[in-house]
Amino acid sequence: MKRIMFMGMLVLLAMQAISQQSFFDAQRFNPRVALSIRAKEDTLKKQFAAAGLEWPAKQIYVRSFKYDSQLEVWVRNNTSEEFKLFKTYRVCAMAGALGPKRLAGDYQVPEGFYYINQFNAKSNYHLSLGLNYPNASDKILSDSLQPGGDIYIHGSCVTVGCIPIQDAPIEELYILASYAKGAGEDFIPVHIFPIRFNNPKSVQYLEKVAKDDQELQRFAVRLKEVYDYFEKEKRIPAISINKKGEYVVMN
Repeated sequence: MKRIMFMGMLVLLAMQAISQQSFFDAQRFNPRVALSIRAKEDTLKKQFAAAGLEWPAKQIYVRSFKYDSQLEVWVRNNTSEEFKLFKTYRVCAMAGALGPKRLAGDYQVPEGFYYINQFNAKSNYHLSLGLNYPNASDKILSDSLQPGGDIYIHGSCVTVGCIPIQDAPIEELYILASYAKGAGEDFIPVHIFPIRFNNPKSVQYLEKVAKDDQELQRFAVRLKEVYDYFEKEKRIPAISINKKGEYVVMN
C-alpha cells in the first residue's frame, strides 16, 4: 500500500513538472515572446548575478505606486526566504486620480491586492499581464452591474486605467512572470498602492486629496497596513476581506 502511495506521489509530481514546463514552453514558442527572450534573457541573468540573486526566480511579487509612478519587482526562490528587490520600473502614464476603481469607464487604475491571471503575448500594447480585477473586495464595493475590467500591466505608454511601463520593461517582467508561473507560482501577487507611504511628499499629497473623504482615508489606512508589514518583514501578509469589502491583515 505504501509503495502504491509513493508511486502515486511520484506520478503527481511528474505531471506537475510537465505542466509547469509546458506553460513556459508555450510562452517561449510564441514569436513575440521568443524575440523578447533572445533580446532580454542574457541581460536579466547578468543583472541577477550582479545582485547576488539565483536565476530564474521561482517566485516574484510586484508592487506599483500610482502617484510615484513606479513599479517594483521583488524575487525569491521559496516561501522560507525573504523577498529581495530586483528592479524598479517607471510607470510612464497614469489615468484617473488617487483612489480605487469603482466603475467601468471611470479611467481609474485599481488600488488593492491582485494577482496575474492572464499572459497575453498578442496584446495591442506589445505584451501584457492581466490582473484579476474586480477582486472579491471590488465586487462588494464597486458598481454591481458595471465594475469594469480588463486591467493589465503592459507595454507602450498609453492608458485608460492600466499600468503601462513601455515595451522593453514589459518584456523583462513578462519573462520573469513566465518563469515564476512555470515554476509553480500560479498566483503572482500584484499590489497597487496610491503612494509610497514612506515618501513624505507622497503622503502629503494623499492627505490633501483625502482631506474631505473619510472613505478614502479608511481605504488608504488598510492598504498602508499591508505596505508596512512588507516593509518590515519582506514577506506578504495573509490578507482577508470582511463582509464590508474591507481588506484585513491576518498576520
